[in-house]
Amino acid sequence: MSAEFGGRSGLQGKLSSWLRGRRPKEAAGDGGREDLLLAAAGAGLPLAPAAHPAGYRCSCDRVGCPTPARHPVSFAWQTQSTTDRAQIERWARHQPEANFITATGMVHDVLDVPLQAGREALGRLLDAGVEVGPVAESDDGRMMFFTLTRGTPEDEDEWWPCELDCHPETMDEHPGLRWHCRGSYVLVPPARLPGEGRSVHWVRGAEHPLPDPLTLLETLTDACARHAGEESDQAGAAWPLRR
Repeated sequence: MSAEFGGRSGLQGKLSSWLRGRRPKEAAGDGGREDLLLAAAGAGLPLAPAAHPAGYRCSCDRVGCPTPARHPVSFAWQTQSTTDRAQIERWARHQPEANFITATGMVHDVLDVPLQAGREALGRLLDAGVEVGPVAESDDGRMMFFTLTRGTPEDEDEWWPCELDCHPETMDEHPGLRWHCRGSYVLVPPARLPGEGRSVHWVRGAEHPLPDPLTLLETLTDACARHAGEESDQAGAAWPLRR
């Protein structure tokens, strides 16, 4: 398996320091957070500011926020999303606690799977020599594979619908594989989640070229099916027998 799997050095080491509770001004000053965001934008991922944790709540102050610290701060996030370096620097410096989302379906899509299934699939893909692009891991139990997009509003005739399409408000309907494409978004590392030390971080950074999603899809769906089967078996074993 690749040494990159699970490894964190260089910029990611700075990220770890930031996530351990450094003050926002220090985080902005050491360059780790900003450099990672600029690297993502430089790889073509359009970014926009997002909410951040406020203790165990969301900074948006919405009572019962359904996606705390995981949503954009503006309803215009699709048009606001940008790869412009100067704009991202302004956002990062003026909003030192903000997370950032990346809008999918413009340049890239994201295949989002349960963490254990994702780790298994990543190992198999790397061992097989498949070109895997950026991969992020979320401490809420998901792994995200960043790929080229399969369709944009500009090529409407070639855009094909898929039952795995995932929008932020329907994520709970897709406990297995979620395919974030046009009209969706995901948190881009580095991002903080509610709870002590919980984050979204890179396993493979944005320097890796985006692959065609179809080169990963079969392995990911197989791993998700095995993961779901194992969970079902465990649940069955835990269910008490009735006489």
